[in-house]
Amino acid sequence: MSTNTNSAATANDMAVIELDVTGLNCPMPLLKAKKALNDMQAQQQLRVQATDPGSVRDFEVFAQQSGHHLLESRQQGDVYHYVLQKKG
Repeated sequence: MSTNTNSAATANDMAVIELDVTGLNCPMPLLKAKKALNDMQAQQQLRVQATDPGSVRDFEVFAQQSGHHLLESRQQGDVYHYVLQKKG
């Protein structure tokens, strides 16, 4: 189980935050993503990797309710990948 948050440079000089919440079950993947988004700048992106199947619906509903943009939601094997962009 890992909850690492890392930054990676982008072409726009705005770091993309990487959040690995594999091994965590609901509601932890979403709570950790919310915490990370709170510490980010407007328009910054958060990439999340999770293994909880319930996270698919959680991230969709969260994006709709919060105003953040869910740019990507895909499954690769047993891992779910999301890219959120902070509103603003």
